[in-house]
Amino acid sequence: MKTINLKSFLLLLLLSFHVPSNANQINTFRKFIRSHKRNAADLHTETWNEEAYWLSSSVCVGRQDGLMKADKIDSLPGQPQRVNFDQYAGYVTVDPKNGRALFYYFVESPHNSSTKPLVLWLSGGPGCSSLGYGAMEELGPFRVNSDGKTLYRNEYAWNNVANIIFLESPAGVGFSHSNTSSDYITGDKKTAEDSYTFLIGNAWIDEKTGIKGTFDYYWTHALNSDKTHAGINKYCDFVTGNFSNICHQYQNLDSLPTILPTIKQLMASGIRLWIYSGDIDSVVSVTSSRYAINTFKLPIHTAWRPWYTSEVGGYVEEYKGLTFITVRGAGHEVPSHQPERALAMISSFLQGKLPSENH
Repeated sequence: MKTINLKSFLLLLLLSFHVPSNANQINTFRKFIRSHKRNAADLHTETWNEEAYWLSSSVCVGRQDGLMKADKIDSLPGQPQRVNFDQYAGYVTVDPKNGRALFYYFVESPHNSSTKPLVLWLSGGPGCSSLGYGAMEELGPFRVNSDGKTLYRNEYAWNNVANIIFLESPAGVGFSHSNTSSDYITGDKKTAEDSYTFLIGNAWIDEKTGIKGTFDYYWTHALNSDKTHAGINKYCDFVTGNFSNICHQYQNLDSLPTILPTIKQLMASGIRLWIYSGDIDSVVSVTSSRYAINTFKLPIHTAWRPWYTSEVGGYVEEYKGLTFITVRGAGHEVPSHQPERALAMISSFLQGKLPSENH
C-alpha cells in the first residue's frame, strides 16, 4: 500500500435488496456484470446463459452449508466489552480443484442490519491486506491499541451505516491461500475472477495524467521548488525509454497504465460512480485525479462547492455519470486520517445524495 499504485480505492456497490431507492442500481449492476461475463466467456452458443458461463469458468464457489454458524465470531482477541453487532470470519472456496480459498471478515451494522446495504472493501494492490489495513487501520469497527494486544471501538466505523465485507484477495494476500503455486500470480484479472460480483476501482486512474498531476501537486504544495519544477517540465517528457521485453509484459502488471476505459464503461452502463481523494495525499494526488476526470470532458451538473460536517469536510463536483469528492485533511488512507469526514462521505453515497452544503 506504500507504492504509488496501491491506493485503497473502491467502487462501492449497493447490494442490499432492502433499500428501495437502490433497486435501479442493483438491476443496472447485474446487467453490467452479465454483459462482461458474456464478452469474456467466449462460448460458442447462440444465446449466452449464466449457467453455461460458470460451467466453463475456473471459478467455482464451493458448498457453504452450515458455514455461517461455524464462521460466527464470539469475540476477537483483546476485544472490548459490550459489542452490539455480529461478526463473522472464514474462508470461501473459489476453486476446489486447486484448493484456492479467500479469507473474509464480515461485520454487521449494529443498527437494523437487515435493512442496511452491503459494502465490499478491497484494499489496494493486489498485495495489501483488507483485514490488516482496511478493517484494523481505516474503517473497521475496531482499532488496535498501542500495546498491540487489545482493541478499542472506532467511533466512526463504516458499519454504523452499512454491513461491511473485508475480503483478502487475490490468493496470497493476507490469509487467502491456494494449494497451487500458479494461483499466486499478480494482476487485477485474477482478483476480478475470484470476486466476480464486485468491482474495485484504483485511484491511480491513468498513468499520463497521474504522473503530471503528482509533480504539479508537489510544486503547488511547496514540496518541489520552482527551479526543480521548471527543470522537470523542461527536461522530462514522461515517456518511457527502451527497456527489456520482460518489463513490457502488459498482463503481468499489478495495475494497468490506465483504467479510463473501464470508468467510461461503468458510466455508460448507468452505474453510480464516485471518485474520492484525500486532499493532502502525496501518493495519488487530488491533482492527478482531477486531471484524469478532466479527460472525459463531462457536463457539470453541480459546480465545485464545499461540503460540511461540523466544518468544511472537503469539496464536491457532480458530473454527468460521475461525482468527484475530496476529503479535507486526509492523506492516502482517508478513513484513517479523517474518520468523521469519511463516514459522512460514505453515508451520503449510500443515501444517493451529495454531502451537505450547510454548516
